[in-house]
Amino acid sequence: MQTYILLTKLTPELLQMMKDRARQGKNFMEQVKDKCPEVKFVAHYALLGQYDFMDIYEAPDVETAAKVSMISQANGALQVESLPAIPYKRFLEMIDEI
Repeated sequence: MQTYILLTKLTPELLQMMKDRARQGKNFMEQVKDKCPEVKFVAHYALLGQYDFMDIYEAPDVETAAKVSMISQANGALQVESLPAIPYKRFLEMIDEI
């Protein structure tokens, strides 16, 4: 499984509905579980910067990661960025290979 980072910025309308955030987040997670059952979420963070949320998850391939991003957009994300992540130990091993 590959590790991915999902950065999400919500629309201004959703940001104004913060009291409903728990339900919105649960709906997103249920949709991912339904459409991408092989995805395993590792961590979920609220951010105080350019993005509103960061999710770290594992997916078998880039197409599944793209589906997670699309589900986020379908649930009100204004901007989504998905990044593949390499464990630091593996990164160091790759340096030794070159």
